Amino acid sequence: MSKKGKVYYGERLAGIVAETDEGYTFVYDPDYLRSKDAMPVSLTMPLTDGMYLSKVLFAFFDGLIPEGWLLDIATKHWKLRPNDRFELLLQTCKDAIGAVSIIPDDNNLYDG
Repeated sequence: MSKKGKVYYGERLAGIVAETDEGYTFVYDPDYLRSKDAMPVSLTMPLTDGMYLSKVLFAFFDGLIPEGWLLDIATKHWKLRPNDRFELLLQTCKDAIGAVSIIPDDNNLYDG
């Protein structure tokens, strides 16, 4: 079963990040791409209408996950496995520092 998260840049939906059986994907939202002031979520993920694919969680998204004592608190609070990086991303990055936040989208399975 696949999981996905809505990626927001500020208050605007920028795209969808997903964990699939094959790895991870990120795709920008078409409406976001059409906006004249669209910004890439990361310099490593320039604006494109194509899909980014990776066998491991994209370094940019992995970098949003807390570390150290904050990670310890998060794993205990939500009863998460420290090695489940995608679930950590979904649970701990709803109100991340910086412009990008991730909101879990459990209502819709990713159809790749």
